[in-house]
Amino acid sequence: MCLILFAFDAHPVYKLIVAANRDESYARPTAGVDFWEDAPHVLAGRDMEKMGTWMGVTTSGRFAALTNYRDPLEVTEGKRSRGELVSEFLKGNEPPKSYVEKVSTHDRIYPGYNLLTGSAEELFYYSNKGKQIVTVQPGVYGLSNHLLDSDWPKVNKGKAGLEKVINGHVDVTKGKSELVENLFALLKNSDPAPDGLLPNTGVGLHLERILSPLFIKSEGYGTRSSTVCLLGEQEVYYAEKVYSVEKTRDREYTIPLK
Repeated sequence: MCLILFAFDAHPVYKLIVAANRDESYARPTAGVDFWEDAPHVLAGRDMEKMGTWMGVTTSGRFAALTNYRDPLEVTEGKRSRGELVSEFLKGNEPPKSYVEKVSTHDRIYPGYNLLTGSAEELFYYSNKGKQIVTVQPGVYGLSNHLLDSDWPKVNKGKAGLEKVINGHVDVTKGKSELVENLFALLKNSDPAPDGLLPNTGVGLHLERILSPLFIKSEGYGTRSSTVCLLGEQEVYYAEKVYSVEKTRDREYTIPLK
């Protein structure tokens, strides 16, 4: 996952609203969102190379998501897959804060990452680059391949767009269809950022331009899927759009919470 826009306790119905894009090599084998055979309570996509995931929920309302921290000089050989940080949280029942406290003691065994764990009631952020556990407060946030709310064009544009979508969803009696539609529309924005606003992450100007939109398109690499997740007190709604050369595949799930 390379862009996660989320609002915590900022909507009258949904305590956690997430709109996210997964950017990856088009050749990397991936399974779309579904309930896992080896963990039937987990709903998530799956990286079929390492068997972890970038984002998911459970039937009890647990949520986790992950982005990579961009550092072209980092040595990743011999380190463990970051995707297991999300999958292990979702498969288990450890309290979110206890979980991030535990993983924070093993920073060196994973390449750079940003991790969100929690539920509609509480949410925590941790990066093994920032090295600080953050209790997320009510508000709108953006996370890409640097730290939480870094001053990147795509993060700033995404946060502003998410605030606009939430503020425009004033008639909650209309249900979630309009909200979901507008969130997916936000994630499809493919306008590149002006050169003067681009961060310098060590990958060169040409690649910074390619990676600057919310929705990335390039040769061999780009936005593989978009996901919208809404967590309320009564239900979890989870929808995914997978993009391919042939067609877009849509899946959506509504899980009542007990």
